[in-house]
Amino acid sequence: MAVVISCVAQKGGVGKSTLSRLIAREYAVNDWQVKIADMDLQQGTSYRWHQRRLMSGIEPALSVEQFRDVKSALNASLAVDLLVVDGAPAADRQTREIAAQSDLVIIPSSLSLDDLEPTVRLANELRQHCDAKRLCLCLCRVGNSKPELNEAIKYLKATSYHLLDGHLLEKTGYRRASDAGRCVTETTFFGLNEKADYLAQSIIDRANELGKEDGAFAEAVNG
Repeated sequence: MAVVISCVAQKGGVGKSTLSRLIAREYAVNDWQVKIADMDLQQGTSYRWHQRRLMSGIEPALSVEQFRDVKSALNASLAVDLLVVDGAPAADRQTREIAAQSDLVIIPSSLSLDDLEPTVRLANELRQHCDAKRLCLCLCRVGNSKPELNEAIKYLKATSYHLLDGHLLEKTGYRRASDAGRCVTETTFFGLNEKADYLAQSIIDRANELGKEDGAFAEAVNG
């Protein structure tokens, strides 16, 4: 059975699609068979990104498919090693179903309280449907203010949830890469790629850490 890593959020524009594509690419480049399940039929952000990637012939090749419901997405996971679920925004029933079926759930947030507070509220709700240790918080769209970043880190570390190491900066280079069908480790800037790779490794490390605690998950992660 595939490993399932989900990126969910209570609102749009906080980076869940960016993270989904980062995760998928980093596993795919290491010879995993990966599929992104784009659950947002209205926006289809990852699906349209994938079309741009295909047209540009970028490797590694990824698979992205849109799904109406979680059951259909999970059925598609039988043919891959990793299913990355790019959830639709809002803490609805589908988001709860995704969390219940995921080995790792990542909830991104920007630095503002307008995003930080809903992020923690969503984690609090999802812990009723999955083990809290599987819930990870992640900072995205980070600006140049170190005090603001430190305040956000302090805010999230005060919760009972795992805060991933690293963060994604709010940079034109990342947006340009996305426009070209690339992920945030595939920009034309070494420094940006390095920062994104650091975050990706933090996600992989957390998956491996949980895998050591769960025999079936460990086999999938290390297999």
